[in-house]
Amino acid sequence: MKRALVLSLLSSALLLPACGAGIATGVGAVAGMTAAREGGLKSGISDTVIKTQINDLWFRKDIEMFRKLDLTIDQGRVLITGVVQKPEDRVEAVRLAWQPKGVKQVINEIRVGDSSGVQGFAQDEWIKAQLRTRLIGNKDVQSINYSIEVVQGSVYLMGVAQSQTELDRVIRIAQRLKGVKEVVCYVKLIGEPISSAGGSTSVPGTYTPSTAPTQLSVEDSSVTTYPVESTAPMSSGPASVESEVLPP
Repeated sequence: MKRALVLSLLSSALLLPACGAGIATGVGAVAGMTAAREGGLKSGISDTVIKTQINDLWFRKDIEMFRKLDLTIDQGRVLITGVVQKPEDRVEAVRLAWQPKGVKQVINEIRVGDSSGVQGFAQDEWIKAQLRTRLIGNKDVQSINYSIEVVQGSVYLMGVAQSQTELDRVIRIAQRLKGVKEVVCYVKLIGEPISSAGGSTSVPGTYTPSTAPTQLSVEDSSVTTYPVESTAPMSSGPASVESEVLPP
């Protein structure tokens, strides 16, 4: 299926005479960017397939679920963010996310309650764009390896850091943006293994960054959260953000 997807994209580009060169260039650029991430092209295609399948499952179940939730997928790790109105919708969204083949973890950061409306959405998108721009412009950060989601002022980072120093730099950049309430980090260091989904309740990114807050225990089902009262991660302990990595 993955090979067919790639061949389909390339064939479509080559068959269009007028803009074929432009599309082929775009496909090549996307393929190049995907290959540059840890895991390479094969992993990137797998993540794309997983994302497509989860979105399809959500759409078939509930259009509102599909509309209100966002997916970030990195090497089979699925991060779900967004706001739903009912707790049972939160449970169902996570259950469906486990269905596609290749899913290794599902990280549940879905919030239950009223959304922040158009103004709040615009603010979140502004934060996301600003952070992406600043990471791209920082020569000491391989920005392509980071995925960003922002929900009601909370910044969720996922991906692969080349070093702890790079990760700390990314966190500090995010903290300093106007409107950011906290930074929740699911980034793993390069070379760290990804645990399988089978019954695991571990939280990805269970490392202790230098000068970072004390890591909450795995049993707490929490992840390191960086508040923004200061311009650098504090050592006094993070604000707890409940998260779940649930078995299928």
